[in-house]
Amino acid sequence: MFKMYSLFVYLLLLLLLLLLVLLLLLLLFNSTKCVGQSKTPHLIFIMVDDQGYGDVGYHGSDIHTPVLDQLAAEGVKLENYYVQPICSPSRSQLMTGRYQIHTGLQHSIIRPRQPLCLPPDVPTLPERLAEAGYATHMVGKWHLGFSRPDCLPTRRGFQSFLGTLTGSGDHFSYQSCDGAEACGFDLHDGNRPAWEMRGNYSTLLYIERRGINKIIHKEGPKPLFLYLSLQAAHTPLQAPDVFLHHYDTQSNRQRRHYAAMLSCLDEGIAELVKELKTSGLYQNSVLIYSSDNGGQPLSGGSNWPLRGGKGTYWEGGIRAVGFVHSPLLKRKGMVSRALIHVSDWYPTLLGLAGALQPHYKLDGHNVWASISEGLPCPRTEILLNIDPVSRKPGEPYDKALELNGFGIWDTAVRAALRVGDWKLLTGNVGDGDWIPPQALPVGPERWEKLEKRRNRLGKSVWLFNVSADPYERFDLAEVRPAVVKHLLARLAEYNHTAVMARNPPDDPMADPELHGGVWSPWLGLEGWGRNEKDKDGKKGKTPKVRHCKLCKLKALFKKVESRLERKTLF
Repeated sequence: MFKMYSLFVYLLLLLLLLLLVLLLLLLLFNSTKCVGQSKTPHLIFIMVDDQGYGDVGYHGSDIHTPVLDQLAAEGVKLENYYVQPICSPSRSQLMTGRYQIHTGLQHSIIRPRQPLCLPPDVPTLPERLAEAGYATHMVGKWHLGFSRPDCLPTRRGFQSFLGTLTGSGDHFSYQSCDGAEACGFDLHDGNRPAWEMRGNYSTLLYIERRGINKIIHKEGPKPLFLYLSLQAAHTPLQAPDVFLHHYDTQSNRQRRHYAAMLSCLDEGIAELVKELKTSGLYQNSVLIYSSDNGGQPLSGGSNWPLRGGKGTYWEGGIRAVGFVHSPLLKRKGMVSRALIHVSDWYPTLLGLAGALQPHYKLDGHNVWASISEGLPCPRTEILLNIDPVSRKPGEPYDKALELNGFGIWDTAVRAALRVGDWKLLTGNVGDGDWIPPQALPVGPERWEKLEKRRNRLGKSVWLFNVSADPYERFDLAEVRPAVVKHLLARLAEYNHTAVMARNPPDDPMADPELHGGVWSPWLGLEGWGRNEKDKDGKKGKTPKVRHCKLCKLKALFKKVESRLERKTLF
């Protein structure tokens, strides 16, 4: 009896020992898995086009965005988040982590016929992530230049690209025009024009039909960097009928179509998150959502109660809708007031990937700890821009420099700077209207002089405490001259580090008429396309380019003719 009892105890102890070993192995496996995940999360960056600060449900909008509202509520809302006032500058700073003054892109957007793109010697975010072992894919709008093959997304770090190269175009036909003189097809699958995809609505095409879903289910064990750069809600204002019916009671046609575009976008983001969960990537993903600039009221957007809109350095042009959603966040359901700029995503994402090196020359900061844990933010100021091309020769230099600029800074130059609570603006920073939503049903005459401060002639400096006065209603430039002088000196210091602004004239040889009716590279084409292969391993078809003197002559005559036509019209 005693022997049987001893045997039973022995077997029980052995079983407990085996269970303990299994438990330790399981814990070790999970620990290793968690460590691996924390080093290489999947990175999903969603950039939307022209969404106003007031055009998301959680900011009190009349536009229905339940998916965005929920994702933001479960993550971290960024309520002190800045971008640039127009498309190309925001995208360039996301891709490089550098201010415009350090890439030569200080002035305006990159136009379709402009021989200009991201500097080739500046490493892009997808290039750095690819070096770190990431699969890098882009879907949507590029708008960072395509004059040469080396400017294309597939030459700047993305392994695949489905989208548009120009700044805007028809959301169904993908016809894009640069003024009235040059129009062409602009939808590309890799380096070839995707003619067969015409007729699909851009948002649905990019997310559901040929874009995101295919990428997510295709990728293997590699960590994923996915850049989803949607055209919505940029003009032309177009949306599928099913989404327009959501706003049948909206009397303003622009607002109705704009709202429908954002509702379609909202459902598309729901589809993206669903696919991340189905594929098993979601638990180890970081999803970032950002608008590229403020909304355009004339095109249905609203930045109320902020001042100004797209194209201006008032808060309505540069304070953006932004949030981070991720199971990896240490604090969820929070609102972050940390000062964050679009250039910060470059080092932040590289930091999450374990690929950020101290020798990188960046203007952005790694702000993950501030977002995820609420720790103090490393950023205390933002240079919004210095645009030397903006200065008009007729403006009196002595007044702009000596009188308004205290001999420190030429205030006729368009510039904007935020330091701590203070924001300084100089030069022509754009129309400073406050445009309430009820003014939207008709044209600008409804709000003209309604809520617009008329500045005295010659005024070229503004100062605001944007923490206490986020709506920029109280200009403190005259009562706080010491602060103005300090911030003007900071502008001058930044300007000493600036490279020359690049703003070449349009090239008539870029006309799609000379390139098979397609917007595509037109410079440095020797040998391009010979070794290019599409995703199925077949050689890609590139637009046919006519290299001939007659073509150049035709392009020149067309340019002269269009100028003559404009002169007769005005």
